[in-house]
Amino acid sequence: MDTVQVGLWVVVLLVLLAIAFDFMNGFHDAANSIATVVSTGVLKPAQAVAFAAFFNLVAIFVFHLSVAATVGKGIVQPGIVDVHVVFGALIGAITWNFVTWYYGIPSSSSHALIGGIVGAVIAKAGAGALVAAGIWKTIAFIFVSPLLGFALGSAMMVLVAWVFRRATPSRVDRWFRRLQLVSAGAYSLGHGGNDAQKTIGIIWMLLIATGHSGADAPPTWTIVSCYTAIALGTMFGGWRIVKTMGQRITKLKPVGGFCAETGGALTLFLATALGIPVSTTHTITGAIVGVGSVQRASAVRWGVAGNIVWAWIFTIPASAFVAAFAYWISLQVF
Repeated sequence: MDTVQVGLWVVVLLVLLAIAFDFMNGFHDAANSIATVVSTGVLKPAQAVAFAAFFNLVAIFVFHLSVAATVGKGIVQPGIVDVHVVFGALIGAITWNFVTWYYGIPSSSSHALIGGIVGAVIAKAGAGALVAAGIWKTIAFIFVSPLLGFALGSAMMVLVAWVFRRATPSRVDRWFRRLQLVSAGAYSLGHGGNDAQKTIGIIWMLLIATGHSGADAPPTWTIVSCYTAIALGTMFGGWRIVKTMGQRITKLKPVGGFCAETGGALTLFLATALGIPVSTTHTITGAIVGVGSVQRASAVRWGVAGNIVWAWIFTIPASAFVAAFAYWISLQVF
């Protein structure tokens, strides 16, 4: 097999691996979109995943490719990326996703991917090959997105409590069972819009590096395939994480689910518009904690929330370590 054929074979393999990561992203993060709407009893699990998957796919028509541009061109200096870097990044991200899914820990697929890119790039060319602005923007939102989700979720809860202060509990419950369909749809829209673009970005990065795409825009097939893959992943659902997100952090009623999803959705819309790859897991967790803390501080199981935060802290270094090792392995294989 000649060099051109080997090169094309490797590119096809890595594109398929990236799409597999995207599917796993949807599978892993399905809980973010459906946990609250399932735990409050508004939708049955099978209905919830189909509902969320539909809005993941619809996001293709709503959001510009700002996040894809950040991942594809704003994390690594030009000329550094090659097939070995992309392979290392994907293996690092997929490994961390699998480990956290297996143990039912709601970690960030987004930051696992960023950590994978960082680890593989450092293994190849050192930290100087990274684009500091893109890295620091992403790291900052590890803290900003859950805090913003917390603030918006708790503010929504306070606002709703004031507006419906004279309504009976049964009437409030009836209204918000309907409204939670709107908030769950909005959150799933934001999830698809932000997360699918991360995989579009890494495939675009690969195609630019191998001369199969220009830097102006990713090919249409990458956009369609990535949105489809994340929707299918959501459809199959990450059931191990649903219970943690929906009930173990705090007990939610439909009104709380609506406020958490709305606060989370607003955070995702803002981040996507700014081109910042954020964690849907961090965002919805912050919003759920915000809603629970408005009721009373003891309504939040802070030990569970603390374990989740530790997983967040370890995501980037753990996926970066695996990615660096996978980068070295790929040098021996490709």
